[in-house]
Formats: sequence, structure tokens, C-alpha cells
Amino acid sequence: MAVRIRLRRIGKNPKKRPHFRLSVFDETRGRDSRFIEELGFYNPVTGKSEIKKERLEYWIKNGAQASETIKSIVKKNLAPRLNT
Repeated sequence: MAVRIRLRRIGKNPKKRPHFRLSVFDETRGRDSRFIEELGFYNPVTGKSEIKKERLEYWIKNGAQASETIKSIVKKNLAPRLNT
């Protein structure tokens, strides 16, 4: 079974205010279908995200592939904060 880490949309009301959960899916499942595990959330309106780093590392270590969007969110979230 191929496993992917991708976004699942949960924010539908009100419109134009989406929220997403970072979830682990079987590769053949749809965007809003049944998932294996939730790894965090992402709000593109505010740019806020929260990720369970240990579980993300566990899934990637065991062969799960992250989507390009997830890679981008992780890179932004886990990048060291610069003091200016």
C-alpha cells in the first residue's frame, strides 16, 4: 500500500475561508475521504500551521511521500526563525 501525506479540506463555511488538515492517506483515496492519521493543520488565510513533527518524521521514514504543498508548508514551518 502506497502512502502519501497531503491536505484534507475542512473549512467550508463561510466560503473563501479554507482550513486544511495535514493527513496521511492511502494513495488511491480522494482528498476528503477516509484517512489513516492526522498530522496537524494549516490555515492559508493567516498562514498559521501546526505540525506533529515526530509523527511526520515517522511516516516519511517508513516510506510515505509528501505532496509538494506539504513539503512547502513543512519548509516554512520548520525553518529556523531569524532574529532581526
